[in-house]
Amino acid sequence: MLFLKKMKVLRAFALLVVAALPFAANAQSDLPVIRAATLQIGTVNWELETITREGFDVANGFRLEMQPYADNGATRVAVAGGAADMFVADWIWVARQRAEGQDYVFIPYSTAVGGVVVPADSPVQSLADLAGAKIGIAGGPVDKSWLILRAYAEQEYGMDLAAETEQVFGAPPLIFRSGFSGEVDGAINFWHFLAKMKAGGMRQVVSVADAAVALGLDPDVPLLGYVLKESFIAENPGIAQALYNASRDAKTLLAGDDAAWVPIRPMMNANDDAQFEMLRADFRAGIPAPGAVNTQSAAAMLALMAKLGGDRLVGAATVLPEGLFVDLE
Repeated sequence: MLFLKKMKVLRAFALLVVAALPFAANAQSDLPVIRAATLQIGTVNWELETITREGFDVANGFRLEMQPYADNGATRVAVAGGAADMFVADWIWVARQRAEGQDYVFIPYSTAVGGVVVPADSPVQSLADLAGAKIGIAGGPVDKSWLILRAYAEQEYGMDLAAETEQVFGAPPLIFRSGFSGEVDGAINFWHFLAKMKAGGMRQVVSVADAAVALGLDPDVPLLGYVLKESFIAENPGIAQALYNASRDAKTLLAGDDAAWVPIRPMMNANDDAQFEMLRADFRAGIPAPGAVNTQSAAAMLALMAKLGGDRLVGAATVLPEGLFVDLE
């Protein structure tokens, strides 16, 4: 008899769960959607995948949909044309677009930056030791890391890094290979390629973050962030804060729980445990403190970028455009 009573209770509970499923599905379908334009192999996918897998998007009142694209240019075109709602970029680029009339706004995502690495047995101990050497640089002549390192070399060593070295500009994978092959004496690369280079035995001479501190800049200003149209945010009140909250939820999990990295390891393109562990460590190191961007610190960085990179880098954004950073709690 007791067994039959238990079975009836379980059956009734199961019927309640089944009956509730359509309502739960309808509730989710009514949530606003953020279509994220991402690189197919972009590191932001690690966080976005965590958000969707753990349900942090739904818990914060929206649904996140990831749309992979082949390159950064395609993600920006997708949002500009209305095929997506969000992409990732650095705020200096966003400031330039906003100064030119675009309604893009920035939500902080990461402080991760690169640096200069050399072979483990290299005699180079500082940027001054690279005089007469060949440097591989991911990006172009106005790459922000390169500009900061140039300013740092001038301040610390009275060295014109551009004039006293030979530069080889190229895509991150090319600079990665050149660093290990010996084609260059030192390499400046994006943070995730740099992590793999360090895991492979290369030694960091100076990080961009350390150079920024020496220049009086605030390294805690997140350079990378989620970019949305202000009009999209206006059409979906509270969506910016909801996205930021989901991002922080994912960051908290990834910062403190090694098990949370198991599902995303396949998308990290780590060839061995050393690469995986360095990527994880450097991702965690790039998690910014919670809260809004310090506009005074950002203004100081923009002023330096305008001085070093000129119109080619910042365009008309010689001062911080109003409304660039989303107000966050």
